[in-house]
Amino acid sequence: MTSRAVTSLANPTVKAVRALHLRKAREETGLFVAEGLKIVTEAVELGHAPAILLHGREASDHPLLAKAAAAARAAGGEVVEVTREILAKVSRRDNPQAVVGVFRQRFTALADLVPAAAPAWVALHRVRDPGNLGTIVRTVDAAGGGGVILVGECCDPFSVEAVRATMGSIFAVTLARADEAAFAAWRAAWPGSVVGALLSATTDYRAAGYRAPSLVVMGNEQQGLPPEMAGLCDVSVKIPMRGRADSLNLAVATGVMLYAAIG
Repeated sequence: MTSRAVTSLANPTVKAVRALHLRKAREETGLFVAEGLKIVTEAVELGHAPAILLHGREASDHPLLAKAAAAARAAGGEVVEVTREILAKVSRRDNPQAVVGVFRQRFTALADLVPAAAPAWVALHRVRDPGNLGTIVRTVDAAGGGGVILVGECCDPFSVEAVRATMGSIFAVTLARADEAAFAAWRAAWPGSVVGALLSATTDYRAAGYRAPSLVVMGNEQQGLPPEMAGLCDVSVKIPMRGRADSLNLAVATGVMLYAAIG
Protein backbone atom coordinates (compact mmCIF):
# COMPACT_ATOMS: atom_id res chain seq x y z
CA MET A 1 0.00 0.00 0.00
CA THR A 2 1.38 3.40 -0.98
CA SER A 3 0.69 6.43 1.21
CA ARG A 4 1.94 9.97 1.29
CA ALA A 5 4.82 10.10 3.80
CA VAL A 6 5.11 12.82 6.44
CA THR A 7 7.99 13.18 8.90
CA SER A 8 7.44 16.68 10.30
CA LEU A 9 5.43 17.51 13.40
CA ALA A 10 4.75 20.88 11.77
CA ASN A 11 2.81 19.27 8.94
CA PRO A 12 -0.73 20.79 8.83
CA THR A 13 -2.46 17.40 8.89
CA VAL A 14 -0.42 16.26 11.88
CA LYS A 15 -1.09 19.52 13.70
CA ALA A 16 -4.83 19.20 12.99
CA VAL A 17 -4.93 15.68 14.42
CA ARG A 18 -2.94 16.67 17.51
CA ALA A 19 -5.36 19.55 18.10
CA LEU A 20 -8.24 17.07 18.48
CA HIS A 21 -7.12 16.41 22.04
CA LEU A 22 -8.79 19.77 22.75
CA ARG A 23 -12.57 19.86 23.10
CA LYS A 24 -12.69 23.22 21.32
CA ALA A 25 -11.06 21.71 18.22
CA ARG A 26 -13.39 18.70 18.30
CA GLU A 27 -16.44 20.94 18.55
CA GLU A 28 -15.25 23.22 15.75
CA THR A 29 -14.39 20.39 13.36
CA GLY A 30 -16.88 17.70 14.39
CA LEU A 31 -14.00 15.21 14.34
CA PHE A 32 -12.40 12.89 16.89
CA VAL A 33 -9.48 10.47 17.21
CA ALA A 34 -9.62 6.69 17.57
CA GLU A 35 -6.45 4.65 18.06
CA GLY A 36 -5.49 1.18 16.91
CA LEU A 37 -5.98 -0.94 13.81
CA LYS A 38 -8.61 -3.14 15.47
CA ILE A 39 -10.83 -0.18 16.40
CA VAL A 40 -10.32 1.53 13.05
CA THR A 41 -11.25 -1.73 11.29
CA GLU A 42 -14.42 -2.06 13.40
CA ALA A 43 -15.33 1.51 12.57
CA VAL A 44 -15.02 0.84 8.84
CA GLU A 45 -17.09 -2.34 9.14
CA LEU A 46 -19.83 -0.31 10.86
CA GLY A 47 -19.86 2.29 8.08
CA HIS A 48 -17.56 4.94 9.56
CA ALA A 49 -14.88 5.86 7.02
CA PRO A 50 -11.81 7.69 8.37
CA ALA A 51 -11.52 11.34 7.41
CA ILE A 52 -7.79 11.02 8.13
CA LEU A 53 -5.81 7.80 8.54
CA LEU A 54 -2.31 7.95 10.00
CA HIS A 55 -0.13 4.83 10.11
CA GLY A 56 3.41 3.80 10.82
CA ARG A 57 5.58 2.04 8.26
CA GLU A 58 5.34 -1.25 10.18
CA ALA A 59 1.60 -1.40 9.46
CA SER A 60 1.86 -0.56 5.76
CA ASP A 61 1.46 -4.11 4.47
CA HIS A 62 -1.35 -5.19 6.79
CA PRO A 63 -4.46 -6.20 4.79
CA LEU A 64 -6.81 -4.60 7.34
CA LEU A 65 -5.00 -1.29 6.95
CA ALA A 66 -5.40 -1.55 3.19
CA LYS A 67 -9.14 -1.99 3.68
CA ALA A 68 -9.34 1.02 6.01
CA ALA A 69 -7.25 3.12 3.62
CA ALA A 70 -9.52 2.20 0.72
CA ALA A 71 -12.56 3.26 2.74
CA ALA A 72 -10.90 6.55 3.67
CA ARG A 73 -9.95 7.35 0.08
CA ALA A 74 -13.40 6.37 -1.24
CA ALA A 75 -14.92 8.89 1.18
CA GLY A 76 -12.47 11.62 0.20
CA GLY A 77 -10.27 11.09 3.24
CA GLU A 78 -6.53 11.42 3.62
CA VAL A 79 -4.09 8.51 4.20
CA VAL A 80 -0.65 9.39 5.53
CA GLU A 81 2.36 7.33 6.57
CA VAL A 82 4.03 8.95 9.59
CA THR A 83 6.96 8.35 11.90
CA ARG A 84 6.75 6.72 15.32
CA GLU A 85 7.56 10.13 16.85
CA ILE A 86 4.48 11.62 15.19
CA LEU A 87 2.28 8.75 16.35
CA ALA A 88 3.56 9.25 19.90
CA LYS A 89 2.80 12.97 19.79
CA VAL A 90 -0.63 12.45 18.24
CA SER A 91 -1.65 9.88 20.85
CA ARG A 92 0.34 11.40 23.74
CA ARG A 93 1.74 7.96 24.51
CA ASP A 94 5.32 6.71 24.64
CA ASN A 95 4.23 3.38 23.14
CA PRO A 96 1.65 4.45 20.54
CA GLN A 97 -0.58 2.36 18.33
CA ALA A 98 0.67 1.96 14.75
CA VAL A 99 -2.64 3.23 13.32
CA VAL A 100 -4.66 6.33 14.25
CA GLY A 101 -7.95 7.23 12.61
CA VAL A 102 -9.84 10.52 12.63
CA PHE A 103 -13.60 10.16 12.29
CA ARG A 104 -16.69 12.34 12.11
CA GLN A 105 -18.79 12.58 15.26
CA ARG A 106 -22.33 11.30 15.11
CA PHE A 107 -25.17 12.32 17.40
CA THR A 108 -28.79 11.27 16.90
CA ALA A 109 -31.60 13.71 17.61
CA LEU A 110 -33.95 12.73 20.46
CA ALA A 111 -36.88 12.76 18.04
CA ASP A 112 -35.15 10.18 15.86
CA LEU A 113 -34.55 7.63 18.61
CA VAL A 114 -36.66 4.48 18.43
CA PRO A 115 -37.21 3.25 22.02
CA ALA A 116 -38.62 -0.12 20.92
CA ALA A 117 -35.40 -0.90 19.02
CA ALA A 118 -33.79 -2.19 22.24
CA PRO A 119 -34.93 -3.54 25.63
CA ALA A 120 -33.17 -0.79 27.58
CA TRP A 121 -31.48 2.60 27.17
CA VAL A 122 -29.35 4.74 29.47
CA ALA A 123 -29.69 8.46 30.25
CA LEU A 124 -26.78 10.12 32.05
CA HIS A 125 -27.20 13.45 33.81
CA ARG A 126 -24.13 15.67 33.84
CA VAL A 127 -21.62 12.81 33.80
CA ARG A 128 -18.16 14.26 34.41
CA ASP A 129 -15.59 11.50 33.99
CA PRO A 130 -14.69 10.49 30.40
CA GLY A 131 -13.48 7.08 31.56
CA ASN A 132 -16.85 6.39 33.17
CA LEU A 133 -18.70 7.61 30.10
CA GLY A 134 -16.62 5.49 27.74
CA THR A 135 -17.05 2.41 29.93
CA ILE A 136 -20.81 2.95 30.02
CA VAL A 137 -20.93 3.18 26.21
CA ARG A 138 -19.00 -0.09 26.05
CA THR A 139 -21.35 -1.70 28.59
CA VAL A 140 -24.46 -0.60 26.66
CA ASP A 141 -22.95 -2.19 23.57
CA ALA A 142 -22.11 -5.42 25.40
CA ALA A 143 -25.55 -5.69 27.02
CA GLY A 144 -27.48 -5.03 23.83
CA GLY A 145 -28.80 -1.67 24.99
CA GLY A 146 -30.14 0.90 22.59
CA GLY A 147 -27.94 3.88 23.30
CA VAL A 148 -26.85 6.62 25.67
CA ILE A 149 -28.61 9.96 26.11
CA LEU A 150 -26.45 12.71 27.60
CA VAL A 151 -28.51 15.17 29.63
CA GLY A 152 -27.22 18.61 30.58
CA GLU A 153 -23.55 19.58 30.58
CA CYS A 154 -21.65 16.31 30.24
CA CYS A 155 -18.06 15.44 29.45
CA ASP A 156 -17.33 14.79 25.79
CA PRO A 157 -17.97 11.21 24.59
CA PHE A 158 -15.54 11.90 21.74
CA SER A 159 -12.58 12.88 23.91
CA VAL A 160 -9.54 10.65 23.47
CA GLU A 161 -9.98 9.28 27.01
CA ALA A 162 -13.66 8.42 26.52
CA VAL A 163 -13.09 6.85 23.10
CA ARG A 164 -10.28 4.69 24.50
CA ALA A 165 -12.58 3.46 27.27
CA THR A 166 -15.26 2.43 24.76
CA MET A 167 -12.83 -0.04 23.13
CA GLY A 168 -14.52 0.61 19.78
CA SER A 169 -18.11 0.68 20.99
CA ILE A 170 -18.26 4.41 20.22
CA PHE A 171 -18.98 3.33 16.64
CA ALA A 172 -21.72 0.85 17.58
CA VAL A 173 -23.79 2.71 20.17
CA THR A 174 -26.32 5.45 19.43
CA LEU A 175 -25.55 8.73 21.19
CA ALA A 176 -27.97 11.59 21.79
CA ARG A 177 -27.76 14.77 23.85
CA ALA A 178 -30.25 17.26 25.25
CA ASP A 179 -30.65 19.88 27.92
CA GLU A 180 -32.83 19.08 30.91
CA ALA A 181 -35.97 20.74 29.54
CA ALA A 182 -35.78 18.96 26.18
CA PHE A 183 -35.14 15.63 27.91
CA ALA A 184 -38.13 16.11 30.24
CA ALA A 185 -40.44 16.86 27.30
CA TRP A 186 -39.15 13.86 25.34
CA ARG A 187 -39.34 11.50 28.33
CA ALA A 188 -43.07 12.22 28.69
CA ALA A 189 -43.74 10.01 25.68
CA TRP A 190 -41.42 7.17 26.73
CA PRO A 191 -43.40 3.92 26.24
CA GLY A 192 -41.76 1.77 28.95
CA SER A 193 -40.39 2.11 32.47
CA VAL A 194 -38.20 5.02 33.53
CA VAL A 195 -36.05 3.93 36.47
CA GLY A 196 -33.57 6.12 38.32
CA ALA A 197 -30.80 5.13 40.71
CA LEU A 198 -30.94 7.14 43.94
CA LEU A 199 -29.00 6.62 47.18
CA SER A 200 -32.03 7.65 49.25
CA ALA A 201 -34.41 5.24 47.48
CA THR A 202 -35.97 2.35 49.38
CA THR A 203 -36.84 0.04 46.46
CA ASP A 204 -34.25 -2.61 45.59
CA TYR A 205 -33.06 -2.26 41.98
CA ARG A 206 -34.15 -5.86 41.28
CA ALA A 207 -37.73 -5.13 42.36
CA ALA A 208 -38.39 -2.20 40.04
CA GLY A 209 -40.80 -4.07 37.77
CA TYR A 210 -38.98 -3.08 34.60
CA ARG A 211 -41.23 -2.80 31.56
CA ALA A 212 -39.49 -2.78 28.20
CA PRO A 213 -38.21 -0.62 26.80
CA SER A 214 -36.69 0.57 30.06
CA LEU A 215 -34.88 3.88 30.43
CA VAL A 216 -32.22 3.75 33.14
CA VAL A 217 -31.46 7.25 34.48
CA MET A 218 -28.18 7.84 36.31
CA GLY A 219 -26.82 10.95 38.01
CA ASN A 220 -23.27 12.21 38.02
CA GLU A 221 -20.34 10.92 40.05
CA GLN A 222 -20.46 13.50 42.84
CA GLN A 223 -24.11 14.41 43.38
CA GLY A 224 -26.20 11.65 41.90
CA LEU A 225 -29.65 12.45 40.54
CA PRO A 226 -31.00 15.89 41.50
CA PRO A 227 -34.69 16.09 42.54
CA GLU A 228 -35.85 17.43 39.16
CA MET A 229 -34.33 14.41 37.37
CA ALA A 230 -35.48 11.90 39.97
CA GLY A 231 -38.97 13.35 39.55
CA LEU A 232 -38.99 12.25 35.91
CA CYS A 233 -38.62 8.59 36.93
CA ASP A 234 -41.50 6.17 37.46
CA VAL A 235 -39.55 4.63 40.31
CA SER A 236 -36.28 5.33 42.10
CA VAL A 237 -34.19 2.38 43.20
CA LYS A 238 -31.03 1.63 45.13
CA ILE A 239 -28.27 -0.93 44.78
CA PRO A 240 -27.62 -2.38 48.26
CA MET A 241 -24.18 -1.73 49.76
CA ARG A 242 -23.22 -4.71 51.94
CA GLY A 243 -19.58 -3.86 52.58
CA ARG A 244 -17.82 -0.79 53.92
CA ALA A 245 -18.07 1.18 50.67
CA ASP A 246 -21.12 3.43 50.59
CA SER A 247 -21.43 3.65 46.80
CA LEU A 248 -20.36 2.14 43.48
CA ASN A 249 -18.41 3.68 40.64
CA LEU A 250 -20.89 5.22 38.18
CA ALA A 251 -19.96 2.91 35.31
CA VAL A 252 -20.28 -0.18 37.51
CA ALA A 253 -23.62 0.97 38.94
CA THR A 254 -24.94 1.70 35.45
CA GLY A 255 -23.90 -1.77 34.31
CA VAL A 256 -25.71 -3.39 37.24
CA MET A 257 -28.85 -1.37 36.51
CA LEU A 258 -28.72 -2.04 32.78
CA TYR A 259 -28.48 -5.79 33.13
CA ALA A 260 -31.32 -5.77 35.67
CA ALA A 261 -33.46 -3.79 33.23
CA ILE A 262 -32.72 -6.10 30.33
CA GLY A 263 -33.22 -9.23 32.44
